[in-house]
Amino acid sequence: MTRLTKRRLHQLLALSLLAGLTTWASAQTKITRILVAFPPGGPVDFVARTLTDQLSKELGHQVMVENKAGANGAIAADTMLKAPADGQTLWLTSVGAVAINPSLYPNLAYDPVRDFAPVSLVVNNVEMLVVNPSNPVNTPQEFIAAAKLKRVTMASSGTGSVPHLAMELLADATHTDLVHIPYKGAAPAITDVMAGHVDGFFGDIPGLMGQVRNGKLKPVAIAATRRHPLFPDVKTFQEIGVPGVDSDNWYALFAHKNTPPAELERLNQAVRRTLASESVRSKLIASGAEPAATSPTELSTLLKNDMAKWGRVIRLKKITAD
Repeated sequence: MTRLTKRRLHQLLALSLLAGLTTWASAQTKITRILVAFPPGGPVDFVARTLTDQLSKELGHQVMVENKAGANGAIAADTMLKAPADGQTLWLTSVGAVAINPSLYPNLAYDPVRDFAPVSLVVNNVEMLVVNPSNPVNTPQEFIAAAKLKRVTMASSGTGSVPHLAMELLADATHTDLVHIPYKGAAPAITDVMAGHVDGFFGDIPGLMGQVRNGKLKPVAIAATRRHPLFPDVKTFQEIGVPGVDSDNWYALFAHKNTPPAELERLNQAVRRTLASESVRSKLIASGAEPAATSPTELSTLLKNDMAKWGRVIRLKKITAD
């Protein structure tokens, strides 16, 4: 090998090493943010943080959670709208901000279909009807029978919330006059059911798990098309012949509307692999959430269907935001 050839080889090796170091440095500085429209410690925040470690491995760089609480999701939505359309900012939102708010708030500053690109559904969170343990009803049939005979009060986490709309679905399906008692959040609503001040409450299963297991709340029925794996003995309304009481406070990931299709597909596949990993899957299932990855197209269809569904309930019941 001539001296000139050796020099050229050394130059090529140096360039290759420099390119590798540049790629490595880029991977270390690149960060994907998951925006959460709730404070730390809540159920959406829990799901987001459950994803981060595995999703970081799948994407090849750090994924971090950024809490943007307030204004019923509008602050997180605005942050998403102002972010670059590069797939490095994602919004993990519950169903309310994207499928309920457009009908509840006439002057909403964003349009979920127009302004955001679906990435994937993440989890399903079906609603469970619970009562105080001293309440004599134990089944959905008994609850409906009691509601036909006397005044039954139902707590919710706020007007237009998923628990409120689930109650409205049940009232319509059973022709009962359930009395809505709105609270500012799920915690005070649950507290008053446990204290016996209110008869019942529809809530996400992850938010009710602790109180049900320690005997402070009694499960009566599931507002879904099938029973929940962690509560196999609790019947659904559908299986007792009461259709239409199907309420799912799902969480999903969205990106900026102008994110390139190839990047959306890359993100979707990374989320699918993350939700399929045993460490993530088992942690979510143990919390009461059901991992449920979808394609962007499937999430788009789900969003539009739920916007129409909840919009009909809000218009029919003339529900307005507090």
